[in-house]
Amino acid sequence: MKLNYNRTKIVATMGPASAKKDVLLAMIKAGVNICRLNFSHGRANDHKEVIDTIREINEQYKTNVGILADLQGPKIRIGLVKDGGIHLVNGTRINITTHECIGDDNQIYITYETFPQDVQRNEIILLDDGKIQMKVIETNRLDTVVCEIMHGGILTSRKGVNLPNTKVSIPSLTEEDLENLKLALEWDVDWIGLSFVRTGQDIIDLKRIIAASGKAAKVIAKVEKPEAIDNIDEIIAATDGVMVARGDLGVEMPLEEVPLLQKMIARKCREASKPVIVATQMLESMITTPRPTRAEVNDVANSVLDGADAVMLSGETSVGEFPVIVIETMSKIIRNVEDLGYPFNTNKESNTDVSSPNYLSDAVCGSAVYLAEHTNAVGIVSMTLSGYTAFEISSYRPKASTYIFTSNKHLLNALSLVWGVRTFYYDQLDSTDQTIADVNNILKAESLVLAGDVVINTAAVPISKQGKTNMLKVTVIE
Repeated sequence: MKLNYNRTKIVATMGPASAKKDVLLAMIKAGVNICRLNFSHGRANDHKEVIDTIREINEQYKTNVGILADLQGPKIRIGLVKDGGIHLVNGTRINITTHECIGDDNQIYITYETFPQDVQRNEIILLDDGKIQMKVIETNRLDTVVCEIMHGGILTSRKGVNLPNTKVSIPSLTEEDLENLKLALEWDVDWIGLSFVRTGQDIIDLKRIIAASGKAAKVIAKVEKPEAIDNIDEIIAATDGVMVARGDLGVEMPLEEVPLLQKMIARKCREASKPVIVATQMLESMITTPRPTRAEVNDVANSVLDGADAVMLSGETSVGEFPVIVIETMSKIIRNVEDLGYPFNTNKESNTDVSSPNYLSDAVCGSAVYLAEHTNAVGIVSMTLSGYTAFEISSYRPKASTYIFTSNKHLLNALSLVWGVRTFYYDQLDSTDQTIADVNNILKAESLVLAGDVVINTAAVPISKQGKTNMLKVTVIE
């Protein structure tokens, strides 16, 4: 099957619009690398059906599309309100209660039990992505908070609540998240997204649960709270990847700060060799129209130039009217930037910490990228069991294609998120020379390299030990 191949990967959120096999197959042909299951919506058996469809396509068409299960996290919502919604008028007051009820002009229910204990006077409450704004007048510290409406509007059921100034005491993994996590791990997904991460410890707690279940899923920390920005270094150190979740981030923090935060997070992730996804409203207008706005095209292009490993679509592919056209559009934007103006072979702050356990592997990977640049190599070809080499080589954003061979089946799909990486299954470990000849021949058979091309091979010698990468070879394809 002929796939569109970009170095910057595309994450597409699954939903009613993209669940059918023929639609999903068309999206994958157009460039989807990772399918995201959003556990804030949809029933468990819907998600399971989508997973089965993805696995069928991977099996049938020899693709390696990965799966990201995105947990809702401590997302606070209001409860149900009366039919037609309630009209909140500027300057009036309303009670927010922790007792479940149908909301009306006097009171609305909030799903956050300790809300009256956690808020203080004058703190701001934002509803429905910040469209409605209230201020806390008083709290009885028990079950009711009186608020004044600053910017009103029509409020409908189950809208999200953001508390930018409040220290929220809900745990990062709620009861519902733990149930969804159990399912996601049973289904062997490749990545788990953790919403509203606040500290590195949130990630460590999640990883402990994954390890205890004997699974290998990797973790994406979704950055969408001011505390996450304050603790960004420890979060990046603890996690396997990061998502710049601009929706809630732009509500919890001043909107104008988000563009530079996006660039800062992308830079720090690349320095740490961790993949970074830029998400939310990238081609939002394409939910209902087959053409994006010029600003959206610029946004996708700039995210690619910022060094994102992946750009993500939400409603555009889950409930939008044009799921395949959206992917084709995003692929075209990415390809145009990569063909005409991408800053390949970007320098990294070199890791001079000789005591680091990965110091030698890092040096070999950095040298592979340097050699590839200076020999005009068409590919860097690596063997890896842990995936470490793939993350490391990718972080230099080499112009040469990155071909990763592994016997670790879980990695084949997980690495689909990582910039520039293409994966192949290979499990023969006879000798280093034989293995290098084999993997180069596989690439030649797939017409990915041609006779006379230069490739850089990396490996761990002796190969049977499957240790750390310690060897480079410049090969001219025969």
